[in-house]
This record gives sequence, C-alpha cells and structure tokens, in this order.
Amino acid sequence: MPKDITFYTNPMSRGRMVRWMLEEVGAPYETVLVGYGDEMKADTYRQINPMGKVPAIVHKSATVTECAAICAYLADAFPNAGLAPPPESRSAYYRWFFFAAGPLEAATTNQMLNVSPSEDQRRMVGYDTMATVLDTLEKAVEAMPYLAGNDFSAVDVYAGSQIGWGLQYGTLEKRKPFEDYWHRISSREAKQRADQLDDALLEG
Repeated sequence: MPKDITFYTNPMSRGRMVRWMLEEVGAPYETVLVGYGDEMKADTYRQINPMGKVPAIVHKSATVTECAAICAYLADAFPNAGLAPPPESRSAYYRWFFFAAGPLEAATTNQMLNVSPSEDQRRMVGYDTMATVLDTLEKAVEAMPYLAGNDFSAVDVYAGSQIGWGLQYGTLEKRKPFEDYWHRISSREAKQRADQLDDALLEG
C-alpha cells in the first residue's frame, strides 16, 4: 500500500503525540527521524518547517506543522477513523483543542520557566493563573468521558498527551480526575503501538 504521509519526528519530542494520532488513523506512513541540532535547523528541513522543529507531516502535497494542527488535520483527512465529531457537534472539540494549544500550553511553559504573572499582568495573559487553568481542565475531564463528549477524538490525543506528560514529569498537579482521564485514554491500542515504535527508536 502506498505511503502518502511522511512523518518527521524525533522520539524525544512532541512528535510522540502525532505518532499516536497516526496510529489511531491507521493510514500507512513513512517515518523520517530528524536529529536535534544541525539536522533539525538545516535548510533542507526548514523548507518543511521554517521553525526548525518537529513534528511535521507531508500528506501528498500538504505540509502541516504544529501538533494541534496536525491532529485536527488528520482527523479531517481520514474521516473513516471517526476521530472528529460531525461539524455541527464540534463546539467542545474546538474549544479544548484551542484551550490546550493556548492557555494550557502557555501556563505550563511559564511555570517551567518560573514566570508568574503579577496581579496586574494576569489581565494581559490569556490563562489568568495556573490554578485557573487546572480548575477549568479538571471540570472538562470530569464532565464527560472524553473532552468532546462520549466518544474519543483527536482532541483527546492532543490535550490528553499534555495531561499525561504533565502527570509523568510533574508539570501538572496530580489530581484524581486527571489521572482517571489519562488512564482511560492511554490504554488504547493505538497509543500502545505508538509508544512501542518510539521507544524502539530510542533504543536504536
């Protein structure tokens, strides 16, 4: 079967999110390992992603970067995988995709950098405080089995990966609703396959 998708990644990167999404989609793909340093910043790779970062995919003539965009794109490009709700039922789906890419990402990054907005600065940052972000996210994972409703979708791959990494590396407070949600989604067969593939690259 022809491989219409080329996946640029490094197993020590957020490419693990996209690997999981690709395994959920089930379409054949080629993996291109991109090393950190000169290889990732080389002009050859920057033609694919000018940021000089992984992951990225090329699907036929379409180049897509940014994990959230890649996950959303793949869900739409392969509708038979059932990883996106119908267009008229995507309010929660879009909401939590953008929440994870915006407030959650910003708050987590600032926390890792020991950046804490002052009372006045909180009005200028989209996430207010880390506590606000966590409380909001906790309500989301408690409300329904999955972020977009009763069915697993691409937003669970993207936002769920952030929750899983946060719990693993201590960048996210270990709240029981987060742990329960992560347990629900991380046991999926596609997730297990993806981890095995990336772990093998690390060992090689």
